[in-house]
Amino acid sequence: MAMRIVASRPDPAILSLPWDTPLEEWPDDVVVPLPRGLSRHIVRIVRLGDRVYAVKETQDDIAFREYRMLRDLQRIGMPAVVPQGVVTGREDADGEELPAALITRHLQFSLPYRSLFSRGMTAAHVPTLIDAIVVLLVRLHLAGFYWGDVSLSNVLFRRNAGEFSAYLVDAETGELRDEVGERMREYDITVGCENIFAELMDLEASGAVHEIDGFEIIERLRSRYEALWKELTDLEEFRADEMWRIERRVERLNDLGFDVDELDIVTDLDGDTIRIQPKVVDLGHHAREIQALTGMSVEDNQARRLLNDLASFTAHYDLGREDRHLVASKWMHEIFEPIMSMIPPDATGKLEPAEVFHEILEHRWYLSEQAGFEISIHDTARDYIDRFLTAKPDEAITGEE
Repeated sequence: MAMRIVASRPDPAILSLPWDTPLEEWPDDVVVPLPRGLSRHIVRIVRLGDRVYAVKETQDDIAFREYRMLRDLQRIGMPAVVPQGVVTGREDADGEELPAALITRHLQFSLPYRSLFSRGMTAAHVPTLIDAIVVLLVRLHLAGFYWGDVSLSNVLFRRNAGEFSAYLVDAETGELRDEVGERMREYDITVGCENIFAELMDLEASGAVHEIDGFEIIERLRSRYEALWKELTDLEEFRADEMWRIERRVERLNDLGFDVDELDIVTDLDGDTIRIQPKVVDLGHHAREIQALTGMSVEDNQARRLLNDLASFTAHYDLGREDRHLVASKWMHEIFEPIMSMIPPDATGKLEPAEVFHEILEHRWYLSEQAGFEISIHDTARDYIDRFLTAKPDEAITGEE
């Protein structure tokens, strides 16, 4: 049987991988010793030049289906790993058939949930993971994606200004529809509660986390999901003299990090009553704003912190009348870029630059409180980098590893 590779923007180096060897036997000079989440399949992380991929063995039809599903999710802008290709027709040296392989690009600075707990996270941080899962699930449901296997194991987490953003890793059971009905949404929530409860109990049994209330956590998942779904989709009715409530609704959604691209506004025959309902809602309000101003692509909470510091910089130097893009350029040149240049080369893989900046802002608050006056951002950065950043484990794969 001839080996076949179907790939999006194919990387010729993929051909050099030992496809005639079972994935679990791939040698150390190919496999990156990166933490992996639990999976029903054999998964390996590999580096090819300066690119890093995840390779998963599965059945031919499942591999192609998941590859196409991930491409569809990428097309509609959902937070999921990016598919690279599918390899079929594999055979070992004896001519025995080997499983197909799905290749996805590794999501830099992302970690499976178990690795987070091995890096100092405690039971107190679990609610932030649940909140990230909730936002992911709501976004997927709004986009018409039924997941079918919600769990911590099927997600990668990236730090997001002290919180986390969740990215879907396993789309094997997913379906894209015109809309996800209430019963299917309820099923996803129920499956998520069952899986996450079991995963947390397993973590506690292994000693990775202590004194965790699994029932409280899954209740948080359900209640937070219902609250966010209601805020994003509910019909709101008010009097004609309360038009300000339209702007208030949009502002509330913006505060949550969502942009409203379309509102369905209906008035009754005599114009006394108005009903509004968000029709198109997308996460990334602050991320899009900071990208437009600086060109940086960051998570939404990180963007909020950067925008807040940019606003403080604007006020401090009385630049409110200046063009915002020019002010942002000045802030990048005088604040952000000099701080990033302080980071030693061997520490650039510790955290994303925006997350480093967030932690420096947090550190400045503590230093200033102790000193009784505000410490400069540059002095804070030197102290944080020397005392804390260099001691952190790497969360990125670099070409020099």
